Amino acid sequence: MTAPLLIGVDFSSRPTARKPITLASGRLHGAVLLLQGALRFHSLPDFAAWLQQPGPWVGGFDLPFGLPRELVLALGWPTDWAACMAHYAALDRPVIRDTFAAFCAARPAGGKFAHRACDGPAGSSPSMKWVNPPVAYMLHAGVPLLRSAGVCLPAHAPGAGDAGRVALEAYPGLLARELIGSRSYKSDDRAKQTPDRLIARKDIVEALEQGRTRLGLRLKLSAAQRDALADDASGDALDAALCLVQAAWAAQRPGWGLPAGVDPLEGWIVSA
Repeated sequence: MTAPLLIGVDFSSRPTARKPITLASGRLHGAVLLLQGALRFHSLPDFAAWLQQPGPWVGGFDLPFGLPRELVLALGWPTDWAACMAHYAALDRPVIRDTFAAFCAARPAGGKFAHRACDGPAGSSPSMKWVNPPVAYMLHAGVPLLRSAGVCLPAHAPGAGDAGRVALEAYPGLLARELIGSRSYKSDDRAKQTPDRLIARKDIVEALEQGRTRLGLRLKLSAAQRDALADDASGDALDAALCLVQAAWAAQRPGWGLPAGVDPLEGWIVSA
């Protein structure tokens, strides 16, 4: 069987030329992950068209695939994942914002947001968060594209979709923190694109090349690729590469490395 193409996707819910969706691709050779290249999509339809291309591929996508069960139950939304996502996709962003804001307003300080089971081990933002970062809108924009493309989403609907195109939820911050702790390594604000953040990106790239992560993979880069990952102050290219490493790890694991008993409504962040 042909080894699948591996991809890592840094997603934007409103891609533009300045803030595109960035896709890194690679191939595994034993414990070495060869970075092949990168694509950038300036619109959601362009990215949707790419998702339709035949596999085999396995991808790690930096966007949430599910909402917290606690939130879904409180709102009276469907608890079947596919039905819940169809309901969510039918809402517009102002309704989502107002609904989630009202949910948070009714809760005590320090516990405003509902969380998924994976948020703790991954250190991720709650998937209902609509600002800083707006992951609720990323879910709203991205999951319908994956469902429309007919890909397989093992954490949510393992028996459905094209088994040759596998989409897994990834989170670059999980792997980045393992390598550089709480240091910041990116910013979309030019005023915050500092030398310290450049050094942090270089440290992440060096650690990935040397395989200094618990995932046990070494990222093989050309000199030009190494410079490109470090020089992208937005961190988009590096985040796509981090998601690529997570996808590669999952591709080597039974059941994509997902823990037993994953809640299909919430899903799981790969390698958490």
